[in-house]
Amino acid sequence: MSRSPRLGLFREPDFRRFFGATVAGQLADRFVFLALPLVAIVWLEADEFEVGVLTAMTTAGSLLIGLPAGAWVDRWRKRPVMVNTDLLRAALLLLVPLAWWADVLTIWLLFAVALAHGLLTVLFDVGYTSYLPALVSREHLVEGNVKIAAVRSAASISGPGVAGPLVAWLGAPLTLVASSAGMLLSALGVLRIRTPETRPAAGDARHLVREVAEGLRFVLGHSLLRPMLLTDCIFSLFLVTYQTMLLVFLSRHLGLGSFGIGLVLSVMACGGFTGAMLARRLITRIGPGPVVWLAPLCTAPAAALMPAARPGWPLWLAMTGLALVSAGGVVRLVAEAGLQQTATPDRLLGRMSATVRFGQWGSMPIAGLLGGTLGGLLGAPAVLWIGAAGMTTAFLPALLSPLRAMRELPVTTVTGSSVATASRATAART
Repeated sequence: MSRSPRLGLFREPDFRRFFGATVAGQLADRFVFLALPLVAIVWLEADEFEVGVLTAMTTAGSLLIGLPAGAWVDRWRKRPVMVNTDLLRAALLLLVPLAWWADVLTIWLLFAVALAHGLLTVLFDVGYTSYLPALVSREHLVEGNVKIAAVRSAASISGPGVAGPLVAWLGAPLTLVASSAGMLLSALGVLRIRTPETRPAAGDARHLVREVAEGLRFVLGHSLLRPMLLTDCIFSLFLVTYQTMLLVFLSRHLGLGSFGIGLVLSVMACGGFTGAMLARRLITRIGPGPVVWLAPLCTAPAAALMPAARPGWPLWLAMTGLALVSAGGVVRLVAEAGLQQTATPDRLLGRMSATVRFGQWGSMPIAGLLGGTLGGLLGAPAVLWIGAAGMTTAFLPALLSPLRAMRELPVTTVTGSSVATASRATAART
């Protein structure tokens, strides 16, 4: 089907349904991101270490099932995985307001909900990332990733801005009812997609360990995927260390309430939306490879403005710094998504996605505990300084790899069971 240059993939009904489901799901995620920690901080008066444990529980799913999730998802059709996990997450989130209403809400229940929600999110995200190449042709992956990144960033802007007043009005526990509704709408949107999805071919003998090992070997042995994974691991480790104490810093050191915290997060997310709008142009101009290493180097140092902030204009300056960090992160992830999806054959997309997600998210439970422990020992401002410095160093693996001069997306060819990836980089590599 021909596409209007202006509308592009939006002319495709199924992409519009996928896009709408992403809007609902991302808003729900933003509500959870703000409401769940505030339940612990405000309603349960959790200390810094308990907030760190909650962060660890939220992200522990990647560490526990991150690698086998890819092998499982490669055996299944992706759309049912997304629908079922959305429905289960919607039901799970309702436990918190129900427990609050019954006056039996405890930090241990919050830990359990965060862990179970995180496990389901792993399966959803692996299926989600692997589904886009089945929905749009590979030549339109950059366009699809840019549009999805834009809506995710837009939801990150509006989500905290809506969630902050909602938390102030209803309370954090009841705000999770809105999150549950968003998950339900996301499931219904994906369910309405009509594009047929090919059922993965069943092998003669499926062996989980061998399948996981094949995905690991592919990613770790790939000259482009490996440095991106290392960059993601470093950045994620220090980003979550930073984020673990960010809400504590805003609430207890700057004295901001739910509305103020939501405003800070919305301003930060504005940078992500700007990054999504600029990503395609930057990738075209300087190439996807250089974007991967330039983004953290040029933007992550701005995170150091927040621990020096005080009420008034220094806080607004720090919020602008967080927006710059967010913009750089989105631009980098869009560039990485195109590289990862085009460099990977269809049969390995789930395992590639799971391996990458394991690297990105597997360190997050450790980072949550690290941030909570350091926050208790050194205080929240010191943790923010450490996080900003660590995020900046994430550029090194990509700089010291062929990504340094990768000006175009790679071309993947599949012959039998072998995979050959040929680069079309126009710039000479050194």
